[in-house]
Amino acid sequence: MVINLEGVPAEERRQRIAATVEERGFVHVGDLAEAFGISRVTVRADLDSLEKQGQLRRVRGGALATHRTGGMPASRAGGSVESSFEEAMSAAGAEKTAIGRHAARLISPGESVILDAGTTTMAVARALVERADLRDVVVITNGISIALELERAIPRFTVIVTGGTLRPLQHSLVNPLGAEILGRINADTVFLGCNGVHPRRGFTNLNLPEAELKQAMLRSSARSVVVADGSKVGRVELAPICSIDQADLLITGASGDKQTIQDCRDAGLEVDVPEGPGQA
Repeated sequence: MVINLEGVPAEERRQRIAATVEERGFVHVGDLAEAFGISRVTVRADLDSLEKQGQLRRVRGGALATHRTGGMPASRAGGSVESSFEEAMSAAGAEKTAIGRHAARLISPGESVILDAGTTTMAVARALVERADLRDVVVITNGISIALELERAIPRFTVIVTGGTLRPLQHSLVNPLGAEILGRINADTVFLGCNGVHPRRGFTNLNLPEAELKQAMLRSSARSVVVADGSKVGRVELAPICSIDQADLLITGASGDKQTIQDCRDAGLEVDVPEGPGQA
């Protein structure tokens, strides 16, 4: 339905636009222009003005909400601050443990695994090490902390570190040279972390270098599993990783927004939600 806002006072028009962005989480410039019967130039000017007021976040092609509405996490990009690995480790610990153990059940002896750098994938690494039945498993990772965690599983596991350029904040290895080895392997499964899960915007990350590595990992694996605690559900961040249909499975936490999880399922994504560490 088109609501013609042509001739409506600028402030009233902008508040209608802000309310729409807040409700939907993310809106394209073209969609706003069509919905309100105004030009794209006007929409862009209004979005710029609203961003200066702190009512939304401008991104390429549209705008993202910066607050929560109706109890549902609004999608966000750029405004999020990347936490250090150590800070992130202290958040959602029980959920990450449940996710990690659930994910580790997918792996059989003799398989090869790529483990992305991150705190939820760290939980996967710990759960893999806990499984005494796993032998002859090859794990490739770009996470320094994860490699050290896996060290105690040697010689049951063979641990390969990708190499590359160190990002101190996450103890991760990225390009230049981070993806060199990934083009030379064919792994059975990749476990990817992310900062955002959205049914339309896909999986996203806070920083571009790690998103680039995640894409290379996807290309090098037969099966892709995204692991993300519930706080990531409904969010959209700066760097795209892949669309919903490029992942085989999402394992997330019970705290994630139920409607957004259902929307992901409706979009064709298989989603597992472990209820607790004892059930994962």
